[in-house]
Amino acid sequence: MSEKEKVAEDITVREEDSGSQQWTTTRIELWAFYVYYIGNNGLSGFNFGPSQFQNLLFLAGYDPSQPPFTAPCGADTDCVLPYLGRVRDVNSIVLLTNGISFALQAVVLLMVGAWADYGTWRPNITIFFTIFAVAVSFAWLGVEDASKWEAGVALYMLGLITYQCALTFWTAAFPGLARDLPEVQESAARVDAGEKTIEEHANYESLERNRISNVSFAVCSAGEIIILAIMVGILKGLKSDESTENNTKAFSVLIAFAGGVWLLCALPWFFLEKRRPGLALPLGASMLTIGFKQTFVAFRECMRLKQTFLYLIFYFLMGDVLNTTVTVIGTLQNSVVSYSTLQLTLLLIVGIVTQGLGIYLFWLVQKRWKISTKTMLCFNVFWILVLTIWGLIGIHTDKFGFKHVWEIWLYQAYYGLMVCPWYAYSQTMISEVSPLPQMFLFFALFSVVGKTSAFIGPLVSSAIITASGNNDNYPFVFLFTLGALSTGFLYFVDVEKSRKECGEFILAEAKREAFADAAP
Repeated sequence: MSEKEKVAEDITVREEDSGSQQWTTTRIELWAFYVYYIGNNGLSGFNFGPSQFQNLLFLAGYDPSQPPFTAPCGADTDCVLPYLGRVRDVNSIVLLTNGISFALQAVVLLMVGAWADYGTWRPNITIFFTIFAVAVSFAWLGVEDASKWEAGVALYMLGLITYQCALTFWTAAFPGLARDLPEVQESAARVDAGEKTIEEHANYESLERNRISNVSFAVCSAGEIIILAIMVGILKGLKSDESTENNTKAFSVLIAFAGGVWLLCALPWFFLEKRRPGLALPLGASMLTIGFKQTFVAFRECMRLKQTFLYLIFYFLMGDVLNTTVTVIGTLQNSVVSYSTLQLTLLLIVGIVTQGLGIYLFWLVQKRWKISTKTMLCFNVFWILVLTIWGLIGIHTDKFGFKHVWEIWLYQAYYGLMVCPWYAYSQTMISEVSPLPQMFLFFALFSVVGKTSAFIGPLVSSAIITASGNNDNYPFVFLFTLGALSTGFLYFVDVEKSRKECGEFILAEAKREAFADAAP
């Protein structure tokens, strides 16, 4: 059987499996998908949660140039606390805790990642992690002073884990939504009728996946701006800028408010998502072991799916670079603005406005000139490397390197315009190099890999800061080097070859060849 015949058979199988009217993506279902992302915007677990955690550490810490706990931390002094067996810089503590939370995420996703591939109850995973994350957001209301910083450690970690897990399984739904769009189903039918080539259909479906991904980010950005505007009003009502106590309480109130909005925005998706059928559980396998077995199989098959494996390596490395870079800059940003909730909220507004603009402009350029996902991702990666160079300059100078308020404002605009499209294109690229029937499994695999790398970077950066005498810019040497290395792997990914490899994989799996070893 020729390669084209294999891909054509794949398209036919997909139409038979999920192309019926019952599973056709409706406009209201698609918009419920978009609205969910307005709630799962990261304000609670990814923005204000980490800021409040670092704020509590700063207030509980002491100046290491004085006897322990005799002099509070100041804007121009180092700040340390005893943590996990030794006295550490506050920024180092944040990175270390961040790394531990990502390691736990990897374990969780390794266990439950494959569950979403089986039966019709896959949306339950998203629902569970969403409700858990909202509960953690409300729990922050009980942590409003520095004496409870240890509780802040637990909430910070739980907030990150539940946010990332909910985001992972929500994101994994979009390839299925794109596949079942009426126009994509019509395009597949035209292939069967001989009116359209396989390559034209594949490119068309790729553009539709990019459209859904980019529109979801744009809708999220628009909704997040409204949420942040309301938050500014809340901060004015709480008089957050009048005292440290008010500012600390305001952090917890904002986190809880963001959690409430998340739940409200999630409800339509909970009820309107169509429970599209998944795979049958392999004979002899159980839900307790299938995650480990399927992840093993996915890694094994990645060795056969050479293009997928190349992208997996790139995703591992560059995901680590970006996640750690954002975390390091976030710790520097919090220090520069003195943990001001109002300043951080206004900075986020700038970041979100430019994020929506950046993603929209990237999409317009891609649509106008029909540029491939890989090319757009390569362009985006260049600007991520520039970001690490920006931080690297600050190692030996105080004039540049995320050390001034004006730099933080510029960073937010730069991050939104040039860096944020990564979150759309890197996810879309996963769908470009993954076999469709196991899309949830491969998304979970990439998520596990991403979370694994994401805990390595912060742990290494924390050690670098400690070894360099608390120089918070030194991790950018490691980040730039790793980023430059990872770019080479992306360059060698061939999407056309990947489609052929995935077509062969699907046929093998259909005959139970690929997953034969998954059953005991």
